[in-house]
Amino acid sequence: MYILISAIFILLIYTSWQYIDFLKSKRDSLVVSKHTVQALSMHKQVSSMILQKQKATVAMALSIACDRYLVENIKNNHIKKDYYKSLVAKFRENTLYKNIWIQIIDKDINSLYRSWSSKRGDNLSKIRQDLVNVAHTKKVAYSVSVGKFNLTIKAIVPLFMDEKFVGIIEVISHFNSISKELKKSNIDSVVVQKKDFKKQLLYPFTKIFIDNYYVANFDAPQEARDYLKENGIEKYFNNSYKIENGQIIVSYELKNKNEEPVGYYIMFKRIDTISNMDLDFFMFKWMALGIIVMMSIAIIVSTMLFFANRRQKQYFHNIINSATNIVLINNRKTLLDVNMIIFKYFDKYKTLEEFLAENECICDFFVEEDGYIQANMGDTKWVDYLVENQSKIHKMKVDIFGKIYYFSVSASKVLKEKNYYSIVLTDIMEQENYKKELEHLSVTDALTGIGNRRNFHQKMEEEIERAKRYQHSLSLIMFDIDFFKQVNDKHGHSVGDEVLIEYTKLIESLLREGDVFCRVGGEEFMIILPHASIVEAEKIAEKLRTKIESCQKVLPITMSFGVVEHILGEDIELIYKRVDNALYKAKERGRNIVVVG
Repeated sequence: MYILISAIFILLIYTSWQYIDFLKSKRDSLVVSKHTVQALSMHKQVSSMILQKQKATVAMALSIACDRYLVENIKNNHIKKDYYKSLVAKFRENTLYKNIWIQIIDKDINSLYRSWSSKRGDNLSKIRQDLVNVAHTKKVAYSVSVGKFNLTIKAIVPLFMDEKFVGIIEVISHFNSISKELKKSNIDSVVVQKKDFKKQLLYPFTKIFIDNYYVANFDAPQEARDYLKENGIEKYFNNSYKIENGQIIVSYELKNKNEEPVGYYIMFKRIDTISNMDLDFFMFKWMALGIIVMMSIAIIVSTMLFFANRRQKQYFHNIINSATNIVLINNRKTLLDVNMIIFKYFDKYKTLEEFLAENECICDFFVEEDGYIQANMGDTKWVDYLVENQSKIHKMKVDIFGKIYYFSVSASKVLKEKNYYSIVLTDIMEQENYKKELEHLSVTDALTGIGNRRNFHQKMEEEIERAKRYQHSLSLIMFDIDFFKQVNDKHGHSVGDEVLIEYTKLIESLLREGDVFCRVGGEEFMIILPHASIVEAEKIAEKLRTKIESCQKVLPITMSFGVVEHILGEDIELIYKRVDNALYKAKERGRNIVVVG
């Protein structure tokens, strides 16, 4: 008996040793796989951020391009020294982009204005093929580009006046905001330009070099730069990754619009900052399985398993509670378990029991809005819908006691027999607010704060569709300031700007809540009047005309008005032409009158 027990004991020890050796080998394999996944994630993250910044830079350029006042100044070759100083300051104050550059170029590729330099008047056609291409194609372009000052992200937008090409607006952003965002994920960045372009870099903006390679981001850590210099920076110019010095080092190739490499985005992330929860859980799971097998041999081992399982459950719950995302366990009907982070948002409750006493499901708080997860997605419950569409990105809008939150959400099945689901909610409030801010900038006139020409076209198309669907009346008022050029010529553009601002405020205060007020040109404005007949619209226009004439703020001015009512089946181009003709007749008849078209 003792020999058998001893043999079993020795066999258990040998089996355990072999089993542990197998687990170590498997864990090492998983570590390599995890590092590969981490490297791909960093690749994807920086690629997504660069693309997002390129699109944001294009949005800024398109917003500025709607300024008819700018177009007129380009045509007249009259750009002030500090033309966009206040706009650049607003970008620095209200967005993540702290160092936006703006350049204005005329139709002959002469630089009329640079926000970062006093130099102007030089012709760029021989050194900036990208500008020549835009002047030729009349299409928007964006890319990562090497210039005289820096390696940057550029958005180039052609400018038109009455459909005639008059120049180009170029908005230039840098990599610093991307490196700052990556820092939040414990990723250090060094953005380097290929030394092939060193001769082109006449005025290096950061003045930082590693050997002959220019460093394009100010916040590149000294430790990372020293490490690249010591080990040879070219060693890291690839799209793979390396594990060195306790770090994962990932390189991302930066290409221009012709797909030619112009630099590299090198990222450093310490291995100890990468979550190993899945590896620890793997070891825990398979060690527990081995223990269960051994526990089946003896009661004493079974007793050990009992206590081990109790510790394991607490360990697992502690891991979930340490997560920064909301984690829910759901059985399709109600919540079974949650982590503590949920009570940061549902602060009225302290425990899951308190929550369930008043609510059956978190879906009770969903906001019904297109583009967001609802309690029922067609004929499918929301949890089942998430599980069936795991490859898609899902967002959730939640109203928690009067405060709106946005989350990205994913779900997976954890127990098939009992239909248990794990649901993870990630707070994306910051991203959603930033997205809305950019959308607002793209449809807002920078000077007056009302809608711009782009906003007018969007709203007009929406109102035409509503008028067609619900058979209600829709009218349009177009007006401009009489002899506004004389105001600018006599009193200067700053006074002209004050006139535009003050009279915009006056007109806005006189409009109905549902009316849409937009600036579509230098001194041209549109008012969309939903549910207003031509008679009502004429009365509104006449009221505005008399109020403007009697106001005399800044300077006494008058305005001429054209008024039309939408005809069923008429598109935006036809109604625009009719209201423009009505305004033209008001001008012909002596100005400061309302003409109905």
